[in-house]
Amino acid sequence: MLFVKDPDGSYSPAPKKRVLTEANKLMGYQLRRGASILSSECAKAVIGCKLRAKQHEVFACLFLDSQHRVLAFKEIFTGTINHTTVHPREVVREALQLNAAAIILAHNHPSGSIQPSTQDIALTRTLADILKIVDVRILDHLIVGDEVTAFSDLGLLPEK
Repeated sequence: MLFVKDPDGSYSPAPKKRVLTEANKLMGYQLRRGASILSSECAKAVIGCKLRAKQHEVFACLFLDSQHRVLAFKEIFTGTINHTTVHPREVVREALQLNAAAIILAHNHPSGSIQPSTQDIALTRTLADILKIVDVRILDHLIVGDEVTAFSDLGLLPEK
């Protein structure tokens, strides 16, 4: 529960809108350049907040340095209600431009489902193979729906 101080000095529960505003500030703080992403739970929380409310599919990447500090979070592709076309060369271009050592892939399912599709799995494998050539590791692939699931939790990440 978040409490706010009234002008008379007493504390009362914060309105829902204020709580959500403060939560978004905290999550944004976690994605600032230089912040460390040290666990799958941290990544799921911050990326989930960014992609959960989208009404169309969005494919995003969290680009990290070799110490897993944030370089940038970018929504790279936008699609329809149930499909996004992802061009691997654009992901590679962004990774090289930012001098990233690692990436966390993420996309949302506006339907709320968190089950990876066969296309999601194939895309992750393709990107892992391509990025391996330029020495960039995929740390995880998150699917944001009503909850957030991670390929790492499901054992679906390609071998490193």
